[in-house]
Amino acid sequence: MTTDRSQSNPHISVIIPAYNEAAAITSTVENIANQLATLSPHWDIVVIDDGSRDQTADIIKVLPAYLRTTLIRFSRNFGKEYAISAGLEYASGDIVICMDADGQHSSALINDMLDKWREGYDMVYAVRQDRKVESHFKLWGSRVFYGIMTLGERISIPRDAGDFRLMNRNVVDALRKLPERNRFMKGMYAWVGYKSIGIPYTPLPRSHGVSTFSRLKLMQLAWTGITSFSVIPLRLASAVGGLLALLAFVYGIWVILEKMFFHESIPGWPTVVASLMFFSGVQLLFIGILGEYIARIYDEVKGRPTYIVAEVAPPQPEEQSQA
Repeated sequence: MTTDRSQSNPHISVIIPAYNEAAAITSTVENIANQLATLSPHWDIVVIDDGSRDQTADIIKVLPAYLRTTLIRFSRNFGKEYAISAGLEYASGDIVICMDADGQHSSALINDMLDKWREGYDMVYAVRQDRKVESHFKLWGSRVFYGIMTLGERISIPRDAGDFRLMNRNVVDALRKLPERNRFMKGMYAWVGYKSIGIPYTPLPRSHGVSTFSRLKLMQLAWTGITSFSVIPLRLASAVGGLLALLAFVYGIWVILEKMFFHESIPGWPTVVASLMFFSGVQLLFIGILGEYIARIYDEVKGRPTYIVAEVAPPQPEEQSQA
């Protein structure tokens, strides 16, 4: 690709992770394809079916050839982070854009992203603007998550930025080199660096159905992000352990002095039991946190693939799609 971005017609690949999106996937692909056709003569779409239980994969395989859509079907549900990773592996474009399958990411924003790319930015991410309409659970959880991620870390994850983003080929190649199996894409986007900029957007209403991303999945994803890109839980365990040890030492001195100079009786059974239960609980909590990190090390050492592709279906031949 020419280095003069302002004069180039880059090959644009759009990757779309999909899970049980049979009702929306056709309209989503058509909207994106229509927009891409106005921006460059070179483009294609890659849909990653993340083990859908409906007809998502079957619908993609019979899409008309002019939509230039390739299907990557997983053998089972591995999760969105792994579907995005597979999309990055199979996308061949000079530019790769990640979008959701539910139609909430406006294809019109691709033009704005491409303008920023022509200005020299290697990564352009969409920043959500309507957080006030979300539940208190998500708002509070978002504040806590980003607060933890920014404590003493060397990378900065943009707040309210999701997977809807444009990436230049050098960014894609850098992401493909990251070998970890516990993948948190927002952290990986930030870790690779490169010249980046955010642009505001408001998600469109879902064209069909409701989101399958539950609170439990959000919490699991947040915990994966924290344990993959932050050691704050381990440092917190050390700090709390040191503080409790100091308090116990001070209390021990006080008991000795009280017995020696004031001839007071040492506190009895209830105090001992309460103290033992408290300190035992704290120890078990932080042993559990340590165990989470050890479990992630275990996953990495096993070296299993992050996903398994059961089928790759390229776009239909032109004559077949017209039949």
